[in-house]
Amino acid sequence: MNTRLLLPNKLEGIGWFIHEQFSRIVADHPEHEFYFLFDRPYDNSFIFSNNVKPLVVFPPTRHPILQYWWFEIQIPRILKKIQPDLFISPDNYNSLSLPYKNLVVIHDLNFEHYPKFLPFRDRWFFRHFVPKYARKADNIVTVSQYSKQDIIHQYQIDESRIDVVYNGAHSLYQPVTKNKQELTRQNISGGNPYFVYVGAFNPRKNIARLLQAFDLYKKENTCSTKLVLVGETMYRSKETEQVLHTMSHRKDVIFTGRKEPEELRYIVGSALALTYIPLFEGFGIPVVEAFKAETPVIASGTTSIPEVAGDAALLTDPMNVPAIAHAMKKITFDEELRHSLIKKGKERGSVFSWDIAAKQFWQSIEKVLNEHEK
Repeated sequence: MNTRLLLPNKLEGIGWFIHEQFSRIVADHPEHEFYFLFDRPYDNSFIFSNNVKPLVVFPPTRHPILQYWWFEIQIPRILKKIQPDLFISPDNYNSLSLPYKNLVVIHDLNFEHYPKFLPFRDRWFFRHFVPKYARKADNIVTVSQYSKQDIIHQYQIDESRIDVVYNGAHSLYQPVTKNKQELTRQNISGGNPYFVYVGAFNPRKNIARLLQAFDLYKKENTCSTKLVLVGETMYRSKETEQVLHTMSHRKDVIFTGRKEPEELRYIVGSALALTYIPLFEGFGIPVVEAFKAETPVIASGTTSIPEVAGDAALLTDPMNVPAIAHAMKKITFDEELRHSLIKKGKERGSVFSWDIAAKQFWQSIEKVLNEHEK
């Protein structure tokens, strides 16, 4: 198992996917032996069970050249010693040099649709190699029907080789008591209500339009609402910086930096609403986290988000700033709508579970192993 994205205090979307899936799979299947392949010294908290054998395979892979070296030179060298029944790579990558059965998780193809949002070297690497990785794979797991159809269309992969396994949400995400909500708002926004965004700040996440929409919302409505953005900058957007400098209500925007789930659960659970309006998304875990926390959701009506949210979110056009601002206004002043979304979100959130996801992922693994035995 490729576990190079299991990094202490730095788990992002795919990292959490690996953590939640692999921790359950190795515990549920003590009859198997699992090799975890890290690209740097690992944290012992990621060795989830006695049947896990960690190996450090250098060099650290944060550059396309090193990624190529790791997957095409180092991984085949290590696996030749292990002689595995199956190689699992959960982060879109594969090894074209392997003679072993392999299963790859492709979360989405954002780089095919919005290549301009990536640095040139990453854009070239993904668009050149991911189609090859997909065709090399004996089986592909993806996280939504939208992504499955996108992979089929973009790479002409037979649909029988692609399984959909929905993401879940961290078990910490639950409703927050009124007292804890008040305390959290005091700490985060000076006691004021706030919208919250959770995720990376790369251009695909549409932060610039979210800021513009919030500014318009504040201009048109007399209220004390703040906008809280939680996460680390990734591929910094000049457009976002420009919007920040021109905002009339810049003082009402709060950047918290990265937060771990133990604290983030309270920030999400105390918000007026989650505002999550990416231009492109393979799944959208923050939407499910908000459902679990019984927080209303404003979300994009594009790509995979409607599939995940169903009728439990207020969907809007992510390109339309006035429409986003209007959704914020509705959430603020329409209490009946807010309660309706919370109720629907609670029901919708119950559909998504990491326990269910791990069982479905294992079925995909068995499908490849059974083919191997034949």
